[in-house]
Amino acid sequence: MSFELISLLVTLFFLAGIGTPIGYSILLASVVYLGVAGLDVALAGEKILQGFYRSTILLAVPLFIVAANIMNAGSITDRLLNFCVAAVGRFKGGLGHVNVVASLIFSGMSGSAVADAAGIGKIIIEMMTKGDRYPRGYAAAITAATATIGPIIPPSIPMVLYALVSKASIGSLFLAGILPGLIMGAVLMGINGYLARKRDFALEEPIPLRELPRKTANAFPALLMPAILLYGIYGGVTTPTEAAAVAAFYALMLAFMFYRAISLGKLYQVFVDSARSSASVGIVIGGAFILNFIVIQEQIPQAISSMLEGSEISPIMFLILVNVLILALGCVLDATTIILVIVPLFIPTCEALGIDLVHFGVLVVVNSMIGLITPPYGILLFVINAVTDIPLREIISEIWAFLIVLVLALIAMMLLPDMILWLPRLFGYQG
Repeated sequence: MSFELISLLVTLFFLAGIGTPIGYSILLASVVYLGVAGLDVALAGEKILQGFYRSTILLAVPLFIVAANIMNAGSITDRLLNFCVAAVGRFKGGLGHVNVVASLIFSGMSGSAVADAAGIGKIIIEMMTKGDRYPRGYAAAITAATATIGPIIPPSIPMVLYALVSKASIGSLFLAGILPGLIMGAVLMGINGYLARKRDFALEEPIPLRELPRKTANAFPALLMPAILLYGIYGGVTTPTEAAAVAAFYALMLAFMFYRAISLGKLYQVFVDSARSSASVGIVIGGAFILNFIVIQEQIPQAISSMLEGSEISPIMFLILVNVLILALGCVLDATTIILVIVPLFIPTCEALGIDLVHFGVLVVVNSMIGLITPPYGILLFVINAVTDIPLREIISEIWAFLIVLVLALIAMMLLPDMILWLPRLFGYQG
């Protein structure tokens, strides 16, 4: 390890340790590296500009953020929740099931776990805790766990970022996320049903089945968004970036004209919040562009590949080791940082070992999402704590059962690639 690289790592860990946002930490540490290495510090700006100009797919990120924020600001989430309550609220642990199904549906619109948790999650926690029907910690924990599905089912901001660093097909990644997302929903509903019976949670008053068609019709325009996105991409009508623009426009038309649930003042605030969120992601992406240049300069991918080739590691053992590493990193780093900074180191080795990049990408995204609810630093735990004021210790005490079943689902996806690749292959993917 060179002295320049050591100076980068020391600076990065020091800044992150004192609470500097990770995007700024990466940028400043990279500038320190360039200075110590005797390179022109202006290279930092050049690499950022080159990275953004060459990556038009990144336009999808702010557009998906806008779509999610519009969904939260309008009454669309309320209509979806009413539909979910009518569909699955009648079963034991009904509102827990509603939580899962709502996240499955909303994940087809937002592509963001944080947007899911802070938007629809806050509403359903209030429903679950009303009248002490569910413990506060349990309601918050299952909400955090179900929010992890958001970036798995398309659209998915983390998958857009993974496509950027791996050159994998974004359309195939979107398709590959559907079945894993449904599997995650199924295991969460399974553990919720088990805990509801074991702890004798209250049974909700069932909504008459005759009302289901009306509530379905009310939510149907919102339910169409995932279908429109996938048809646009796979029907050859739009590129993934254009599909993100369609998603934002469709959400705007629903909230502003069809449901008439958002005012001009609220729409302005949506755009301001979306700009702030996009800028936060953009700073991390910009730092990652410089860091990737440094990684190539230091020939780190080649060193990792040489080390693994010498050890004759099998593809499955490599996947196990990488997944354990990402699970550990997920406790302290957000998914964006993991995908943009850590994952590119392993792409050359995946190609050398014959590991499908779409399969690997979905594993990485699922793993990163599990990290969002892993104590002590799971970001979603803090998001739920911030929007509900439920003490963090209560959330953490209830999160473990959901965390275990999600890890088991991840192991199944790792050992059985067809769980991920079946749907993309059905649509012509050759991997």
